[in-house]
Amino acid sequence: MNLPTLARITTALRRQHGAPKAPPPKTAFEWVLWENVAYLVNDDKRTDAFALLKRSVGFAPKKILQARTPVLLEVTRHGIVANLFARKLQNAAQIAVDKFGGNVDKALSDDPAKAARQLRAFPGVGEPGAEKILVALGRVKTLPLDSNGLRVMQRVGFGSALRSYAASYRSVKAAVPVAGVSAKRLFEAYLLLQTHGRTICKTGVPLCGACQLRTMCAYALAQNPPS
Repeated sequence: MNLPTLARITTALRRQHGAPKAPPPKTAFEWVLWENVAYLVNDDKRTDAFALLKRSVGFAPKKILQARTPVLLEVTRHGIVANLFARKLQNAAQIAVDKFGGNVDKALSDDPAKAARQLRAFPGVGEPGAEKILVALGRVKTLPLDSNGLRVMQRVGFGSALRSYAASYRSVKAAVPVAGVSAKRLFEAYLLLQTHGRTICKTGVPLCGACQLRTMCAYALAQNPPS
């Protein structure tokens, strides 16, 4: 089976889900805050928490450090373990001041690998998250994947399911050609794959019969071989 191009996959997913709406963060530090404003919530609740942080405190690291804990808790209560995530917001702000002089975007290295390492200093930002932020900012051209997108691409036939998540992630990314694809399109692919994994290509029982990728997906074709 020949693997589909990323363009073919995203065209099918756009047909299924429509054009994705980009999250509101505009800067690297806003993306860090986005990852920490609320835990285990859907995008609507995360957006509400992010908007409340903007209204009540602002996104400047020093403003967050000066904010009273009850104000931050009003934000992080949109999710669970609110106390922990209020501290994570404060921790992120302290890192932004101490390691980035208060301006994360300006201090980020032009070298993608170094910039990714810098971002991983923040709470809630691992390797996939750092890549996502850099792609969203147009600094890197690679395909970021969360656990949902990774699952979709593995089922289509890219990469391998290895013993560690990190190894599986790198295996899939190495198998997906992205040459000539813009950062904007790569971020769109990330959003579409995320949505598809959440709604159709679920962990337990994927809804293959309703999936626009079923004719190009190794998993779906194995479940229902063409006659």
